[in-house]
Amino acid sequence: MTPFRTLKVLPTPSLTVFVALQVLDILTTMLGIHMGASESSFFIRRLMVAGPVGALLISKLFAVVLVLIALKMRRPRVVVFLNFWLIAVVGWNLLMIVITGFRN
Repeated sequence: MTPFRTLKVLPTPSLTVFVALQVLDILTTMLGIHMGASESSFFIRRLMVAGPVGALLISKLFAVVLVLIALKMRRPRVVVFLNFWLIAVVGWNLLMIVITGFRN
């Protein structure tokens, strides 16, 4: 037994934050596409055959299934990771919106 045991403290997984970030991702992606930006994600770009809204809804359905599986398997860290990832994605979308706005 080690005398100093450290615990990894992670934020509590929040489904409310997950849903809010999903909505923000949809809104910022649609705004970016409307302004003339292109989709960066290879996966979403391939789904664009179904149209932008269809592609985003398919990807969001995939994300929800992933979170449900993670929660069913008692892996809440996956939700925390996805929330941090989505913060980066929404930030990227906002950056692309600003850059596209300056080009036009």
